[in-house]
Amino acid sequence: MAVSKKHTGVRLRYASPRQAAEAAQICIVTVTGADRVGIIAKLAIIMSGANINIVDVNQKVMENYFVMAMAVDITKASADMAKIRKLLDKAAAEMSLNITIQNENIFKAMHRI
Repeated sequence: MAVSKKHTGVRLRYASPRQAAEAAQICIVTVTGADRVGIIAKLAIIMSGANINIVDVNQKVMENYFVMAMAVDITKASADMAKIRKLLDKAAAEMSLNITIQNENIFKAMHRI
């Protein structure tokens, strides 16, 4: 898996970018609902609190309707998926939004044309 090199007598091991991407556990968070201040901030606080890395965000507001897809890496998350879903469900209820989280592979399979 890792590539090894000798460098000045020290043996270094590192993963290639491809290996690192394959090791990541990427999930897709989708958010829809009426636009309001603080949606992205609220989700960023939840992700940070659970040690989840946000790797990409795509967001639009269409006639006051908020639509966002967020890719997150849960590899080092401090919470399991059940706890993450519970946190997102609570935020969805508080902000009157629809929020889902799915494994990236399931998301891609569901949205394949």
